[in-house]
Amino acid sequence: MKKPTWVVEKEKARRQAASETLWLFGIHAVRDALENPAREKLRLIVTKNAADRLGEAIPASGLTPEIADPRKFPAPIDPGSVHQGAALEVRALNWGSVQDRLSDAGPRGIALCLDRVTDPHNVGAILRSAEVFGASAVIATARHAAPETGALAKTASGALERQPYLRVRNLATAMEELRRMGYLLIGLDGEAETPLETALAQASDRPVALILGAEGPGLRDKTQETCDVLAHIPFARDFGSLNVSNAAAIALYAAGRR
Repeated sequence: MKKPTWVVEKEKARRQAASETLWLFGIHAVRDALENPAREKLRLIVTKNAADRLGEAIPASGLTPEIADPRKFPAPIDPGSVHQGAALEVRALNWGSVQDRLSDAGPRGIALCLDRVTDPHNVGAILRSAEVFGASAVIATARHAAPETGALAKTASGALERQPYLRVRNLATAMEELRRMGYLLIGLDGEAETPLETALAQASDRPVALILGAEGPGLRDKTQETCDVLAHIPFARDFGSLNVSNAAAIALYAAGRR
């Protein structure tokens, strides 16, 4: 028997709404999300032990937790996830536009742009470094980039709740917008002739945007062409390249010390 149109539409809307939410897991990621007033929180599943560890963060959030059996944890997450007995369903954060977040960064401002960096563990580590070293935002594309996921949030160890992670339609367009705001666009490329320190010296009184590509393919041609300068991180020995999250941490540290 064919379902009525209204039933089909209702089921479609329910599936669409479900696809717009994500599950965070792990004590640190869940606690930081519970304590973030900007995060829309929908459902909390915890074991008794996890509830005790989360303490006052649960009642402060306004959610009523579902206490689960640790042997049959019901949250719809990967069975291999190290959830530590805590999972929280949320909606993705809205950090606003590039203009909103980066127009008033000042001459010492730092932005980080990611070109096709899709591994959530790398992006989580990058968000953590961006928070530590004071980046105003991390920018990535809406497609071909790591979305907010539980794995990303757990790797970020809370930084996802505090470090702006902006998703844009076109990275080159966002970079051009940064240039109009006064940013010097520095692309990281292992084959570039200019050392990173030399490139940063060109921006003594300007904010900088550090552009990093995925491991292997690196920056796309269009991204490279949009940069003001390409630079490399000098190595003591010729042995290859750094993991993108390590390269980001080093570049952020160098940019903060210029």
